[in-house]
Amino acid sequence: MKIRKIFNNNVILLTDDNGDEMIVMGKGIGYNKHNSDVVDFSQVEKKFVVEKATSDKLMGLIGEIPTEHLELSNEIIEYAEQQLALKFSDNIYITLTDHISFAIRRFPEGIIVKNALLWEIKKFYAAEYEVALNALNIIEQKTGVKLPEDEAGSIALHFVNAQQRGQDMKQTYQMTKIVNDLANIVKYHFGIKLDESSINYSRFLTHLRYFAYRILHDELIPEERDSLYDHVKDKYPESYACAKKIRNYLEINYEKKTTNEEMVYFMIHIHRVTNREYDVAEE
Repeated sequence: MKIRKIFNNNVILLTDDNGDEMIVMGKGIGYNKHNSDVVDFSQVEKKFVVEKATSDKLMGLIGEIPTEHLELSNEIIEYAEQQLALKFSDNIYITLTDHISFAIRRFPEGIIVKNALLWEIKKFYAAEYEVALNALNIIEQKTGVKLPEDEAGSIALHFVNAQQRGQDMKQTYQMTKIVNDLANIVKYHFGIKLDESSINYSRFLTHLRYFAYRILHDELIPEERDSLYDHVKDKYPESYACAKKIRNYLEINYEKKTTNEEMVYFMIHIHRVTNREYDVAEE
């Protein structure tokens, strides 16, 4: 592949004979190079082989921000993937890079954006939030800019968003709100404080997250002829009463009708998270 454009000594755009493009990063990879030169791939540390639309957006972004911010974002993404043991969608290279660059550039101007969902993010996405806190340390080490804790919440949501098949940040915020509201319905219905360190609580949150995703994407579990709905409803009447409140909430706020199959899973998870033996304190 040959060089089409040199962004700086460490970031260049390549193209092959078919017109396919690739953005690559590597220390000194663009030093003393010119357009149409052939690249030594042993110097490539990171390559972006992404869809055309994503590639175009990434190139446009690189043209608007310091390329050091792309390198910084890439370091944070690689660190997060390692710590969380997963692979993000390519879109995070655009969304997170843009967010971090804007946050760094607006900081000297005293523009601090409060994160209204910070408490929920810390609670429901604890692993992503912990990694995001360390990302703030990386940013400070590399740039000298000490971003506030609110930014850790925003970065954590980018990590969450990149795990959800490329959905936009608006949907990620909606998911977080749904999870928080449904958890509160259970807590206030039973008048208890749930043990957030228990395995059942962890399972409950996982179910809520995937349910919120399905709700927003109209992917609810369909009705089945031989449903367990009546059996579970009779077996766990208090969990059923709570699940009905959840069903009403979703119908009123999102105009979504929850299937009986989804209700079965809710009743089972609600029973587990409220009836297992662990410390439960009165509110």
